[in-house]
Amino acid sequence: MKKTLLSAAIGAAVLGFAASAASAATLDDVKAKGFVQCGVNTGLAGFAQPDSSGNWKGFDVDYCKAVAAAVFGDATKVKYTPTTAQSRFTALQSGEVDLLVRNTTWTISRDTALGFNFRYVNYYDGQGFMVPKSLNVKSALELSGAAVCVQSGTTTELNLADYFKANKLEYKPVVFEKLEEVNAAYQAGRCDVYTTDQSGLYSLRLGLSNPDDHVILPEIISKEPLGPAVRQGDDKWFDIVSWAGYAMVQAEEFGITQANVDEMKNSTNPDVRRFLGVEKDTKIGTDLGLTNEWAYNIVKGVGNYGEVFERNIGSNTPLKIQRGLNALWSKGGLQYAPPIR
Repeated sequence: MKKTLLSAAIGAAVLGFAASAASAATLDDVKAKGFVQCGVNTGLAGFAQPDSSGNWKGFDVDYCKAVAAAVFGDATKVKYTPTTAQSRFTALQSGEVDLLVRNTTWTISRDTALGFNFRYVNYYDGQGFMVPKSLNVKSALELSGAAVCVQSGTTTELNLADYFKANKLEYKPVVFEKLEEVNAAYQAGRCDVYTTDQSGLYSLRLGLSNPDDHVILPEIISKEPLGPAVRQGDDKWFDIVSWAGYAMVQAEEFGITQANVDEMKNSTNPDVRRFLGVEKDTKIGTDLGLTNEWAYNIVKGVGNYGEVFERNIGSNTPLKIQRGLNALWSKGGLQYAPPIR
């Protein structure tokens, strides 16, 4: 789910507030309060969702934990703010949250007009379509005349219009503001098609009364690089949030896991030793404003990228999402960490 341009109602007031909020040193604020305040989805299975005990779990939640582990050496020092597609950007701009990890697409307008910074992409996605099996539809090109459920004020809505126009197809948009309303409308049969990020479709299908009665069509109609966002104006915090993601990717590439991370401290590989903070004279952590064991703490507390993926959304979970573009670059994917040295 992806919001487009900031509305005029929010614009001037929030951007002005954001400028002053971003001038503060976020790392200092986070350390002073003793936790990271992380903006997440209100509930998307596999990505961010509270369990029956109120404990947040998911792929995006683990990213929040990784940042906390880097800062505090303790992945539990996080508090979560559930945000909707409409409220997420205001929450970040206003300083209500320290970072946003909420299946949010990196776009030029969000990098510029909204005043955010993106760098690391934790999930490469694209917009897709879900339909009931009973329609016997095999391709999105067969959807002319369909009623399509979509969330308002999102790039999903714009991509939908562009796709149908480009392919000379007619459609009836069935638009709702809240995700829960879109879900309910599709479940009730008020539309023939549900469109959003494909990862979201896998998640949302699990919440339907009969998930196996619905199929996700093969077409991907957009590029949706999803990742954490922070406010502009605080480069140190931006670096910490970005390199937390790169550290998980690098750990997978090194073969470092939660189970073997302590043993790997005895490695003779200087790159591994530097990464884990045991190589002499390393300043990688202190240059970030952290301890030199920041990456070790991430892997110990959360795991490497592959572990986080498989635990939350991978082939052995109900979502059964394949790595695809999110495989390591060395295995045909796009996950690539710059040198940590």
